Amino acid sequence: MSVRRFTAMLAAGCLLATAGAAVAQGSNGSTYPVRPVTMIVPFAAGGPTDVVARIVSDHMSRTLGQQIVIENVVGAGGTTGSTRAKRASADGYTIIMGHMGTHAAAVPLYPNLAYDPSVDFEPVGLAAGTPILILARKDYPAKDLAEFAEHVKKNAATLNMAHAGVGSVSYTTCLLLNSILDVKPTAVPYNGTGPAMNALVGGQVDYMCDQIVNVVSQVQGGSIRAYAIATAERNPALPDVPTTKEAGLPEYSVSAWNAVFAPKGTPQPILDKLSEALDKALTDETTRKRLLDLGSDLPEGDRRGQKALASLVRSEVDRWSRVIKTAGPGN
Repeated sequence: MSVRRFTAMLAAGCLLATAGAAVAQGSNGSTYPVRPVTMIVPFAAGGPTDVVARIVSDHMSRTLGQQIVIENVVGAGGTTGSTRAKRASADGYTIIMGHMGTHAAAVPLYPNLAYDPSVDFEPVGLAAGTPILILARKDYPAKDLAEFAEHVKKNAATLNMAHAGVGSVSYTTCLLLNSILDVKPTAVPYNGTGPAMNALVGGQVDYMCDQIVNVVSQVQGGSIRAYAIATAERNPALPDVPTTKEAGLPEYSVSAWNAVFAPKGTPQPILDKLSEALDKALTDETTRKRLLDLGSDLPEGDRRGQKALASLVRSEVDRWSRVIKTAGPGN
């Protein structure tokens, strides 16, 4: 055997051994992760999904022993980033912080959606529930929700409603509100809830519906007005804001959620490691306090984990399909 042939065979053997090791790691997850993990946030930095992702990933990184790096991929109500996550390698090194919009409401809103939330992703676990508030610019001419509703009904043609793109939580929850009020204001899209909130604070738009984790400091500081929170009880983070039931609009009851997903085909041992890291984050007192101070609703008991999230996605797709069919186009 020539030296050249022997060298070629040796090189081929090394490649096969390396590939075999990679497959073994991918299948049993024993050494995962050996490098940083990318968490796609399908909205701009500073928005509610981004805030939850950064808080949760901070503790998850310590558990996994590798940094989780946040990558903000904006566009199309979060579906651009979600599509990128769906197409990523199923090796545990790309995950996504999805939410009610990207992994439920987007299905009926985008007929040509490039992914099926129930099929193209592996559920890791629910990260946080995020109550919705009805908000307006600080000088909006209404002292309470009843006056707000009346004013919107009379002036909808001249009002601007901000949202983070068709399919986003801010869009779908305000679509529901507008349907209840039977109005169609001008819907103004932004690349994320952060930019939309900046527009509301700056008085460039009139109102929006947003997740509580994005608005506590602005409401407390008086830079925007909060007319009601769409939950059964008041939230400790904003105790002076009445519920929609208290304020006279009980039919507007809605809450969003943020959850971690991985691409379809990610090995079960890796999913289990990610789920365990998320569970530890939600059990850690410091992490819990950071989320609770923002008004988040943290999942407990059987609301955590992969099976619970899979069930939630199926039920939420069904729910928002009915809501959006009833409401019709709202932009």
